[in-house]
Amino acid sequence: MATNKILYVCQEIAPYVPENELSTLSLDLARQMQERGAEVRTFMPRYGCINERRNQLHEVIRLSGMNLIINDNDHQLIIKVASIPSARIQIYFIDNDDYFARRAVLRDENGLFFEDNDDRAIFFARGMLETVKKLRWAPSIVHCHGWFSAVVPMYLKKVFYDDPLFQDLKIVLSLTGDKFDGELAADFKQKLEGEGIMDSGMKILEEPSYQNLMRCVIDYADGVVVTSKDVDEELVEYARANGKRVLDYMEGEQKDIFDNYKKFYDEL
Repeated sequence: MATNKILYVCQEIAPYVPENELSTLSLDLARQMQERGAEVRTFMPRYGCINERRNQLHEVIRLSGMNLIINDNDHQLIIKVASIPSARIQIYFIDNDDYFARRAVLRDENGLFFEDNDDRAIFFARGMLETVKKLRWAPSIVHCHGWFSAVVPMYLKKVFYDDPLFQDLKIVLSLTGDKFDGELAADFKQKLEGEGIMDSGMKILEEPSYQNLMRCVIDYADGVVVTSKDVDEELVEYARANGKRVLDYMEGEQKDIFDNYKKFYDEL
């Protein structure tokens, strides 16, 4: 399909968080696809560790102000934006004091997973999609990077499926090296059902481990990209066994790698 409008939903983007495999790819892919003629919109959470003054974030008043009810509590949606001059791209940030004011990304100072990471991921996904609706921008590709963005395909297929903006799109999921140990909150599945996400395939989320979450989301994706050598090979084989197009992990010249991404998008 034509890939003229690509929505990137990112757990992390450099330089706003430290450079790593995931944050660097998120930046490079948005920049490279824009250079190849795509119209790109890129979103990430506004983690508390991001210096707003240094990075020149500012609130977009016309997009902010909506209240989202997550886990029976009201949370204000705040939208901020910043530009990366060197990449000539603009980044939209999903913000909320309850979820993103803390000066950390997904783990506390002791390296422990935040107990409300599931609520944070739900807020990020829903807030991002509500913002795209306000922008009245219809993507042809939605590409999700990192497990924190994994709720987005569920919303697109089960909640926003009849919205004209999201009718004709393909969903791409990156399998990354960001696996977490343990499980999300035990009632994660019930929270998603409360959002209107109902599907027999979600039974696997009664045990919300990383692998079960990614298996569930692969079911909603049209294509899967392997972005790290550290990806669980069982997930890659699950994607293939379920008829998903898979772009294998690539090394080599940057131009060749991103040309292959463009071809992958076009062939979905």
